[in-house]
Amino acid sequence: MTRGLLERLTGRGPRPALPETLVLGDRPVRLEVREHPTARRIIMRLAPGGGALRLTVPRRTPVRTVLAFLDRHRGWAEERLTVAPGRVRIAPGMLLPVRGVPHRLLHDPACRTARFETAGGEATLRVGGDLPHLARRVRDVLKREARRDLQAAVDRHATTVGLLPRSLTLKDTTSRWGSCTADRRLAFSWRIVMAPPVVLDYLAAHEVAHFREMNHAPAFWTLCRSLCPETEAGRRWLKERGAELHAFDFEP
Repeated sequence: MTRGLLERLTGRGPRPALPETLVLGDRPVRLEVREHPTARRIIMRLAPGGGALRLTVPRRTPVRTVLAFLDRHRGWAEERLTVAPGRVRIAPGMLLPVRGVPHRLLHDPACRTARFETAGGEATLRVGGDLPHLARRVRDVLKREARRDLQAAVDRHATTVGLLPRSLTLKDTTSRWGSCTADRRLAFSWRIVMAPPVVLDYLAAHEVAHFREMNHAPAFWTLCRSLCPETEAGRRWLKERGAELHAFDFEP
């Protein structure tokens, strides 16, 4: 938290301080507070993987108000934390989902190009390079595959609606899986390639449907379902299991 924001939150009089870490249940969790110019109330979210509790607060919210909010909603945070998937470090021998299928991660320093293979009836992903760079190399493979799958799905749906995208960007966002601007610039989380193909297809259809309907009115959902008949299954999967994909830690 910036000093300026802390000063604005605190105000006059005795100055309670916002803790940097909360203990929820028996687990320490980092507290992140962000002031937003258009916020009208405090919004609390648990970061993917349960690594942080995030608060969005209106401008000039007193610290006492924030602390009281945390006290009232501590039970909610603790309940969510108990079901949040823990962080999963990328390591040789682990199982990593790719297109919904668990792949055994194999580290082979002599392997020049990452390869998807089958060994003993098990799907594998073989990645080369030095071990300290394994997570980055795996991330690069997933981003490459995500771009390939998303571009194909977007092209197919864009042809149906008769409008082409201006651009397609990959990000590692935690608040949304995809977005579309009014001038048809698309952005997606590359982690979607870890989900089953029907989920990726739904996400692509959802954003392409915004080419015609920049809203979520009934006409939008009608178009989305016409592009992807498995829309409800895709939405349900992301709601119930999407957080699992954010639990994988690709930092070195």
